[in-house]
Amino acid sequence: MRQLAIIPHAEAKITLFSWNGKYLIKLEKGPFEQTYKVSELDLTSEADVHLLLDDEFVQAAVQRFKGMQQDLQAAFDRHGI
Repeated sequence: MRQLAIIPHAEAKITLFSWNGKYLIKLEKGPFEQTYKVSELDLTSEADVHLLLDDEFVQAAVQRFKGMQQDLQAAFDRHGI
């Protein structure tokens, strides 16, 4: 796996990798991460990946992180942990 870029963003760490014919877009926030795999054949260049990472996409991912936190906390609460 080869790291291509770290894409600065205020709300999440975004890292772009190339691996096995795919671009991997990894978003991290606290203890959570999301990884999206996009075939290199679906894009014309690495620049297209940057286009995918528009504000709407990143904001949806940030909302998903909030849902992940809520799901984990709910599981802790259900089991008294």
